[in-house]
Amino acid sequence: MIDARCLACPLPVIQVQRAIEKNHPATLEVLVDNNPAVQNVTRFANHSGYTVTVKPLEDDEFSLTLTKA
Repeated sequence: MIDARCLACPLPVIQVQRAIEKNHPATLEVLVDNNPAVQNVTRFANHSGYTVTVKPLEDDEFSLTLTKA
């Protein structure tokens, strides 16, 4: 799991990119706390062959589940 809360873009995307390149996970959970991070991580994940499920949490936080297509 990647906890990218309190990080401004592009840092959440960079963390996801590093995790994908290093571990090639079948699934990856990412926590973010702003809509631009949701959009940017989703865009990057889709481009990298992952589908993304977004689950809103409390306090404007989101859990993104990336699954390899």
